[in-house]
Amino acid sequence: MVVVTGQNKVSANPDDAMSSSDAEDDFQEPATPTATQAGQALPLLPQQFPEVVPLNVGGMFFTTRLSTLRRYEDTMLAAMFSGRHYIPTDAEGRYFIDRDGTYFGDILNFLRSGDLPPRERVRSVYKEAQYYSIGPLLDNLEDIQPLKGEKVRQAFLGLMPYYKDHLERIIEIAKLRAMQRKARFAKLKVCVFKEEMPITPYECPHFNSLRFERSESETKLFEHHCEVDVSFGPWEAVADVYDLLHCIVSDLSARGITVDHQCIGVCDKHLVNHYYCKRPIYEFKITWW
Repeated sequence: MVVVTGQNKVSANPDDAMSSSDAEDDFQEPATPTATQAGQALPLLPQQFPEVVPLNVGGMFFTTRLSTLRRYEDTMLAAMFSGRHYIPTDAEGRYFIDRDGTYFGDILNFLRSGDLPPRERVRSVYKEAQYYSIGPLLDNLEDIQPLKGEKVRQAFLGLMPYYKDHLERIIEIAKLRAMQRKARFAKLKVCVFKEEMPITPYECPHFNSLRFERSESETKLFEHHCEVDVSFGPWEAVADVYDLLHCIVSDLSARGITVDHQCIGVCDKHLVNHYYCKRPIYEFKITWW
């Protein structure tokens, strides 16, 4: 069949159609639909989940109710199993979550019945609760040890100027010295002092407390920097020097750094008249392997 319009002829014969380059340009269509066309033609339907959901979390298998995963609507698990997102399955048909499953059982126990993990797993479960955005579990864990104590400790460290920067400086100095000496360990001097004013035996009979008034000119006479690698202090809190030393060692150990320390004396720098700096000086030994 041939359709004639004015002077232009369009033939149904494929050979005739291919003979005209103009016709080829105007009417040739792609052999297969584009991705956009396919998406428009075949919209993805919401994923349907069974009432009992088999799970594969990083190679560990769990089974729970769909309602358990959706217990709190503002969590990642509730969003994942809402049907709005596609969850892949493994060869056995279990829904796969690409996450270490070591503490996922503790997550499920809380969603099922509000159970909290034992103390030795609290920190690890807290990290998982952060990942899955389970607000009620985070709130409960923050109110028990050891996280409750950590909040108090951080409140104390908040009084310490440049605490984290000083930790980094300890690590960098120790690493540089060990590399220069080709040694397993490095030593550095650290000053930790609570009171801003220096302590001397001569002040004690005259003042009942170290927190006394001095004129501006007198204060400048006592201003100095101890000859150490890093200096922590001063601060105003009940916690003392030994408490801060515990924090320093704990935070370094948490980063996998082996550290020993001992008091090697005081600064003993002469300031003015019979006043000497009595801030304690500690030797830190960082062992690298």
